[in-house]
Amino acid sequence: MKIHPTDLPDVLLIEPRVFRDDRGFFYEAFNADVFAEHAADGLPTRFLQDNHSRSTERVLRGLHYQLLRPQGKLVTCVRGTIFDVAVDIRVGSPTFGRWTSATLSGDEPRYLWIPPGFAHGFCVLSPVADVMYKCTELYDAGDERGMLWSDERIDIAWPVGDALTSPKDQQYAGLDPTRPDLPRYGL
Repeated sequence: MKIHPTDLPDVLLIEPRVFRDDRGFFYEAFNADVFAEHAADGLPTRFLQDNHSRSTERVLRGLHYQLLRPQGKLVTCVRGTIFDVAVDIRVGSPTFGRWTSATLSGDEPRYLWIPPGFAHGFCVLSPVADVMYKCTELYDAGDERGMLWSDERIDIAWPVGDALTSPKDQQYAGLDPTRPDLPRYGL
């Protein structure tokens, strides 16, 4: 497994070891011992929930986060292609308001590790995409929060025009450090 830093120090791009031949490929999607070898890099070995999302072309989901029970997310695309984004929304962080991204594809297995305290979103670049992600905390609907995906203060360079979003994702407020529902850096 190879680990690559991103523009945000806590967000990591992970490449599993992939074995390819004429029949296709094989890789270990998760191995706790291998992740434990990289604990110093910030990778967890304990996940409590797995999620699977299927979306069609131009769908944009996010930006989502949890406040009281924040989830770290290990995100991969197993079918199709997505533009995956992490935004540092931790008030007081030296990288507050900055974002990083990775293109994830079912043809080239990679993961984006998004730690707790970051907002997450993605848009679909293929006709259909299946996204799988492991979470470090259980989902709590009452703790669900969001950030406006098109907030000019964050200025994410989404590669889709005329994105299809949910009504809920269209209603979220933008990034403002005075918002009481943002995580705090170092807590």
